Amino acid sequence: MLTDITKGVQYLNEIKDSAVAAFQWATKEGVLSEENMRGCVFEICDVVMHADAIHRGGGQIIPTCRRALYAAELTAQPRMCEPVYLVEIQAPEQALGGIYSVLNQKRGHVFEEMQRPGTPIFNLKAYLPVIESFGFTSTLRAATSGQAFPQCVFDHWETMTTDPQNAGSPAHTIVMDIRKRKGLKPEPMPLGEYEDKL
Repeated sequence: MLTDITKGVQYLNEIKDSAVAAFQWATKEGVLSEENMRGCVFEICDVVMHADAIHRGGGQIIPTCRRALYAAELTAQPRMCEPVYLVEIQAPEQALGGIYSVLNQKRGHVFEEMQRPGTPIFNLKAYLPVIESFGFTSTLRAATSGQAFPQCVFDHWETMTTDPQNAGSPAHTIVMDIRKRKGLKPEPMPLGEYEDKL
C-alpha cells in the first residue's frame, strides 16, 4: 500500500499516477531478488519537486520514486516469504517415529495427529517448506520401510525469521540462489547507491 501523509506539498496530484506506477514497479520486482513483495506499506512523508512543470513528468518521477522505495525497503529490515506445503500422511503406528524424524530434518512440523477409528492407521497433518520437499517422499519411505504415504498441497506463505542481508543465513542463501538463477548481480545494490541518486 502507498499512502500519502504529507502536509502542504504542492503539485502532488500531478505526480500521483507516476508515483503509483513506480510503486507497482517496485513491489512487482523487490530490491532483494526482483520477486513480488507482500504486506508492505510505504508512507510518503515529504516531496520536494522542481518548480518547472516540464521536470515533473513520468520520466523523472517514476525512476526517482522507485529508487526511494527501494532504499526505504532496504532500511526496513526486509524478510523473505517461503511457500509451505500442507502434508497429509497415512501410516501405521510403528512408522510414526520415522515420520517425525524425517519432518524434523526437513524443518517440518506436525500440527495434527489422529488415529482412524477401528484401525491401526494414523492420519498426520504437517507443514513442510516447499524448498525442503525435494526428495521428501523417498526419504520418508526409506525411514518408514515404505509404510508412510504422503500427499503435499500448497497451503500458505510463511515469513522467514532470518535476515536476508546477513551473509550465511538461510534467507541470504535463497536470495543469492534466486539472483544467480535470474542472471542478476550477486549482491543487491548497497543503500548508498540509492541515496546518491535521490
